[in-house]
Amino acid sequence: MVSAIVGLLLLAAVGVAASRIPFARGIVYGGTGALCTLLALWSVLSLAGGAGTEALALPLGLPWMTAHVRADALSAVFLLVVNLTGATASLFGWGYERAHHDARSGPVLPLYPLFIAGMNAVLIADDAFGFLVAWEFMSLASWLLVLSTHRDPDTPRAARIYLIMASFGTACLLLAFGLLAGAHGDYRFDAIRSHAPEGWAATLGVLLVLVGAGSKAGLVPLHVWLPLAHPAAPSHVSALMSGVMTKVAVYAITRVLFDLIGEPLWWWGGVMLVLGAVTAIMGVLYAMLQDDLKRLLAYSTVENIGVIVAALGMALVFKAAHVPVIAALAMSAALLHVINHSLFKSLLFYGSGAVLSAVHSRDLGRMGGLIHRMPVTAVFVLVGAAAISALPPLNGFVGEWLLFQAILNGPALPQWSLKILIAVIGAALALAAALAAACFVRMYGTAFLGRPRGREAEEAREVNAAMRLGMAVPAVLCVLLGVLPTPLLRLFEPATRLMVDAGPFDDRAYQPWFWLAPTSAIGNSYNGLVMALVIGVLSMVLVVAIHRWASAKVRRSIPWGCGYDGLDPLAVTQYTASSFGQPIRRAFGSTVFRARDHVDMPQPGDTRPARFHVTWTDPAWHAIFTPLVRLVARLADLVNRLQFLTIRRYLMLMFFALVVLLVMVAVTQR
Repeated sequence: MVSAIVGLLLLAAVGVAASRIPFARGIVYGGTGALCTLLALWSVLSLAGGAGTEALALPLGLPWMTAHVRADALSAVFLLVVNLTGATASLFGWGYERAHHDARSGPVLPLYPLFIAGMNAVLIADDAFGFLVAWEFMSLASWLLVLSTHRDPDTPRAARIYLIMASFGTACLLLAFGLLAGAHGDYRFDAIRSHAPEGWAATLGVLLVLVGAGSKAGLVPLHVWLPLAHPAAPSHVSALMSGVMTKVAVYAITRVLFDLIGEPLWWWGGVMLVLGAVTAIMGVLYAMLQDDLKRLLAYSTVENIGVIVAALGMALVFKAAHVPVIAALAMSAALLHVINHSLFKSLLFYGSGAVLSAVHSRDLGRMGGLIHRMPVTAVFVLVGAAAISALPPLNGFVGEWLLFQAILNGPALPQWSLKILIAVIGAALALAAALAAACFVRMYGTAFLGRPRGREAEEAREVNAAMRLGMAVPAVLCVLLGVLPTPLLRLFEPATRLMVDAGPFDDRAYQPWFWLAPTSAIGNSYNGLVMALVIGVLSMVLVVAIHRWASAKVRRSIPWGCGYDGLDPLAVTQYTASSFGQPIRRAFGSTVFRARDHVDMPQPGDTRPARFHVTWTDPAWHAIFTPLVRLVARLADLVNRLQFLTIRRYLMLMFFALVVLLVMVAVTQR
């Protein structure tokens, strides 16, 4: 592991000297892909062999403390997630930069392996100092990758907000680890486990971790940076940021709440349930309002992070209630959704990069008809859209099916408040799943179906082989893990047992490898292979029936043009992304986001064209961040006056500061 991370750092040095090294792009992306593949294979072998703990002390870090690295079952799961996506992103990124042929690839080349190295370093850190250094390393590398597109007018603001939120999150984690270390002052994770804090220190530490890591993951209302920064980066970097970096934040939450903090309190899980449900619904509603393809995908990441955090909250609630079997079920759903989201979200960002390469625009209003001009990309994006919509037999369905099995076990909890809360959370997550399906029907139908809405879409061509292969791998895995999820769940079982202190599921060991029946108490089961065969047979019957009894005669005629003689009527009058989302926008957005439709309709005889546009506001900006910015500005104005004081007043300030410090020392010495 450590040698692979060192190899990534060496590849970054090759990227820095790219102007003097022939074929540097191929060396960096090829080497990064090879190292990520090796790390992913190591993770699989480690989990398959029982995932024993591997620890190592390095002569690095603070003068009085060496750096400790450690890989257990939980680390192995997230190492698999990071490096599997890193391997496909390297392949796609090599083709993506070859297709663009612009100067923006220069800053990306050295930073790309640094970013992946930082994420891997977070996952194997075994002390707070090493964790925070790796966390900040990951944040700074991703911030510089966002700035690689600094020529775009929106990028500087996105990078500035991202840097502020990343610094805020790191500060919260720093305070959290200080509370976890306590009076002992030992920042090794083993020492934190053996002296877990209690009372208010534990509660405050949990809240700080949820805020610090939640801001990186994109939990509402700390999500404001994510839809700005993720779309600004190159598409393969966007795939890593949305599909993988957010999972590193999920790892931080899981590591602290299920491993380091000791015995959990049930209401910690209740807070996570509420945060997850609100994040899921708000994220998908945000996505429904977007006409920018990459921003839509970024907001969809917010929704999926909400689902994962809700599953973790449910696992924490059941663990605190000493129902380990159902806690293991919820934890399995969370881990499965972690890897599923990394697959279909990276696939969709690769697809957006392919579309951007062909159409040179992220605006859905300038797309359309791409299924005829980019058929391979269209098939892969369809797989990703169906998977993220939780349609069987793809992998997104399995993760949410497992989550709802845990929700149905809510009556096993002793507290009536939790029973009612879990029922409400289940309804909210079901609503989010339905809205997600509508969102991606809107996205896919607008971009790939219909007729081209612009010359760029009409002249679009399929992308190169490397980009297609980079999309093919996650697309195949989305289908494979949906049809055969049980082997993956068994692979993750060591991590599940480690986090919730549970044995294997009651009857999963007695089921065939293609059958999933999580617990005997539920009585439900899922067979993805049978479902795939049934869907395939019914689809073939439908196709044969249509071709057999439908009219085979080809009829050509001019369709109704809505009064536009001489123009392509379908291209002019077909639904846009905005019109498709108008019913949901009016049902939910008018209250939550203050969405308003503005129509400028000329009077009869006026030759001006009609105009339509939509305005909406993010409630997080309106309620939290705008007042906070104003407060900081006022405080800055007050502090600015200190530089204009007289020497006498400076001496008075120093005297009062000395008195306050002496009082604090006297109080603490009692």
